[in-house]
Amino acid sequence: MEDDAPVIYGLEFQARALTPQTAETDAIRFLVGTQSLKYDNQIHIIDFDDENNIINKNVLLHQVGEIWHISASPADKGVLATCYNRMSCGSQWETGRKSFHWLITISCCGIYRKAQARLCQIYCIENAHGQLVRDLDFNPNKQYYLASCGDDCKVKFWDTRNVTEPVKTLEEHSHWVWNVRYNHSHDQLVLTGSSDSRVILSNMVSISSEPFGHLVDDDDISDQEDHRSEEKSKEPLQDNVIATYEEHEDSVYAVDWSSADPWLFASLSYDGRLVINRVPRALKYHILL
Repeated sequence: MEDDAPVIYGLEFQARALTPQTAETDAIRFLVGTQSLKYDNQIHIIDFDDENNIINKNVLLHQVGEIWHISASPADKGVLATCYNRMSCGSQWETGRKSFHWLITISCCGIYRKAQARLCQIYCIENAHGQLVRDLDFNPNKQYYLASCGDDCKVKFWDTRNVTEPVKTLEEHSHWVWNVRYNHSHDQLVLTGSSDSRVILSNMVSISSEPFGHLVDDDDISDQEDHRSEEKSKEPLQDNVIATYEEHEDSVYAVDWSSADPWLFASLSYDGRLVINRVPRALKYHILL
């Protein structure tokens, strides 16, 4: 099997909720929630053996309703939260038992901060997309930058210090874009998933935290000729689409990066197909070396 070949896992029911187990940094683990209308829903704990390209699973019952969103605790591997369709509720779970639940309030999108027991809006991006905004994600390494996506088939990148115009716009998808995710270690790598059944990996190096690549100290290179040779061989990367993944046959509702391996990511389509892919090795080595 080729090193970059995708690994596919099929769920029994439809699904749209996916998250990495954030507190787990040693094992490659994802959590998937199902959306069955007839049967008890499930939470699939997916462990991926990177050396052998094997998936191991553990399935938990989620009898309270269809899972619309799932999130893992960043501090405790045994705790996760789900949003489901019964009475607009969400629950926090510990492995094997429910901890507590709360009502969810749905409101308009905006960026807020807590100030003297009340929320104050910091800024609002008016008409960010021509249609509905489906998702957004902050650049983890660049303070003022975020990405948004929506039903206008576009992905837009914003500098929140000036939100009159996006700094970059991607128009590679042909249908609604449901998910956008920055890579937490290498923020030039951006994942998007869409109802066009495709996952697109883009390289937005010009607006990343390392637009010129890793800086090299002159003291680390003793030979000036080697220095010139290295500069010539490693040209700066350009903003472009790295790869388009077409293993899905239904709308891709969720994409996310592994917490344990920054070069590995998962995507989930509504028909219950989970696909695990890797960043192409040539790009990986170009970033690292």
